[in-house]
Amino acid sequence: MIQLFIYDVALRIYAAAIFIASLFNEKAKRWRCGRKTFPDFSKLNEKRIWFHCASLGEFEQAHPLIEKFKAEQSDCSIVISFFSPSGYEVRKNYLLADAVVYLPLDTKANAQRFVAALKPDAALFVKYEFWFHYLNELNKQQIPTILFSSAFRKEQIFFRWYGSFFIRMLRLFSAVFVQDKTSQMLLAGIEVSSFIVPDTRFDRVYAIAQSKTAFPLIEKFKGNSKLLIAGSTWRPDEELIVECINRDLLKEYKYIIAPHELHEENIDALRKNIQAKALLYSELTDENATTANVVIIDNFGMLASLYAYAEIAYIGGGFGKSVHNILEAAVYGMPVIFGTNYHKALEAHKLLELQAAFSVSSFNELKAVLKVVSEEAFRKSASEKAKQYVQQNTGGTEMLYGQIQKKLLQP
Repeated sequence: MIQLFIYDVALRIYAAAIFIASLFNEKAKRWRCGRKTFPDFSKLNEKRIWFHCASLGEFEQAHPLIEKFKAEQSDCSIVISFFSPSGYEVRKNYLLADAVVYLPLDTKANAQRFVAALKPDAALFVKYEFWFHYLNELNKQQIPTILFSSAFRKEQIFFRWYGSFFIRMLRLFSAVFVQDKTSQMLLAGIEVSSFIVPDTRFDRVYAIAQSKTAFPLIEKFKGNSKLLIAGSTWRPDEELIVECINRDLLKEYKYIIAPHELHEENIDALRKNIQAKALLYSELTDENATTANVVIIDNFGMLASLYAYAEIAYIGGGFGKSVHNILEAAVYGMPVIFGTNYHKALEAHKLLELQAAFSVSSFNELKAVLKVVSEEAFRKSASEKAKQYVQQNTGGTEMLYGQIQKKLLQP
């Protein structure tokens, strides 16, 4: 009861902090304004499957399973909720969803109202989403509740002496699907059973790669050059890449930079720091595409398909909370480079072991890695290892859907 009280107080403090921040921060404002209106589910079909994602990365994990449900159960309505504006704003018009909403703050009253209005046949939470009141209400209503594509590490709160409240949340799930044996063993140690199913992101990136989206202006920009794509970058990542460009480290290469934050001031600052000719993607034309050495992507949605044009990828986020989606690049077969904070990403560890990925902490380390991976023989070897690793881990969506149907949703 004490831990629940602390949890409720902490959430209210968080909501108050968001309110204050929303007065001068656009993202916080979207978070607050998006929750002013309670979701309306009155026009949905009788059968309803609810997916909850923290943000865009978790949505990418849910995407293959959503497609599978729609293909196999066309009569069901798909509802997707997001915690973060980063996911909601990009996917609010997702065609396979019958409703895309913000998840109301996790209070007891909100959870009761949301679940009563939605009446889901099943609730599927992606990776790391643990909201006590929602899970408790779903459990009370005996609604099958699944956690999938999750991965656990021994330093997490579940495995600390003070983690009993969070263990209780894990036990509210009807089934937990994890990515690897280590996660399963950790959960077994706290008496939580789980099933191993490969991360659904492998299926997602593989499907994107097979679709082979063409970008004629990028083809013209690249020409006969090789290409390094720096995707989902933050400022520390961009500082390293810009220094590479300005020092002309890779003389046969051109560059694409796809910033994670697309604010105009961020794009302008990045462009001003680049000494080579840099154009925004929105500025590219048939006439000027061949004249640029750098293209800055100033829109969402292209990056996963753009990697098809690259020989080397640098993935951002590794100097912040965690590296972003490595698999989007690896599926095409190329060495991937990222910062030092990759420990939450199982695929990063595996690709590092295969010498298909490289972690760097400074410009000098990046310079040394680029010298190695730009050598043709090594690059081809690393590229083949990356591609095979992704292909060998596909199939998780089929396995997961089969397990869910067999264990939870059969009449």
